[in-house]
Amino acid sequence: MLTLIAKRLMFAVPSLIGVVVVTFVLTRALPGDPAAYFAGPAGTKEAIEQIRTKLGLDRTLPEQFVRYVSDLARGDLGTALTTGQPVASDIRARLPASAELTLLGLIVAIAIAVPLGILAATRPGSLIDHACRIVTTAGVSLPVFFTGLILVYVFYYRLGIAPPPLGRLDVFASAPRDITGFYLVDSLLTGQVDVFFASLRQLALPALTLAIFALAPIARMTRASMLAVLASDFVRTARASGLSPGTVIVTYAFRNAMLPVVTTLGMVFSFLLGANVLVEKVFAWPGIGSYAVEALIASDFAPVQGFVLTMAALYVLLNLVIDIVYGVIDPRMRVEA
Repeated sequence: MLTLIAKRLMFAVPSLIGVVVVTFVLTRALPGDPAAYFAGPAGTKEAIEQIRTKLGLDRTLPEQFVRYVSDLARGDLGTALTTGQPVASDIRARLPASAELTLLGLIVAIAIAVPLGILAATRPGSLIDHACRIVTTAGVSLPVFFTGLILVYVFYYRLGIAPPPLGRLDVFASAPRDITGFYLVDSLLTGQVDVFFASLRQLALPALTLAIFALAPIARMTRASMLAVLASDFVRTARASGLSPGTVIVTYAFRNAMLPVVTTLGMVFSFLLGANVLVEKVFAWPGIGSYAVEALIASDFAPVQGFVLTMAALYVLLNLVIDIVYGVIDPRMRVEA
């Protein structure tokens, strides 16, 4: 297992280097002049040139790249002009909000999609099977921002049972003491039950938005994988041996159908990190997605580069976790690795 982890980390290094190069080139190709933006409409040419010199934009692209890479080697992601804070500090402060939203959305999606896919596979052509197809088609077809707006309109504006979409907590609640950065976890650790439910209420709609987006591929893959396994010889043998249907489905069928589902979970999680950008803007969520969008509008290079590099590192870590889970589910994967 350690050899597998070392190989995956070694293969990840060229990918991260490519992300650094591509991100640097693309940010410099963006339209607009950051110096003119921050100088303001009344900024003079002299003021704009001073800002450009301060930002290092007066240098050639190779010189800017060498400076950027040397800063990265020291762990310095630069300073965000939009906030005036180091990018690393901004990402460290905002990443827990995005991670909490993404993980809760994925958990909700798994809780709905996996049982739905299993039931649809064990009862092909039934009402539950048709319901699974309808749900998955809707989840794939609806844009995530449109789903979020519909949920806000129905549950907040029309029914009035959801809180206003204005961040992680309403105006009457105070944030719990920062331990993990996850409000749900921190409020439980500090015994603030009221803050826990206030945070959960704010999380409900954005997490449901992500869950609707994520459950479609998970349910589809679970159903397809279970159908393939249920038609195999060893499942027929297990049934002929007199084992209960629950034992056959859970112990024999689902365990062998898990590998494609785990692969899909990894892909879906990466999709959710991208969809977070839209969901955070709809629900005014203070995560790194909205942070990157604001920086992109202002042509602020450093936060955009830091955001993309953080996402790339999370993808690498996610793939590593998937490889480890593969080895746990199927020991043959460890031997092959």
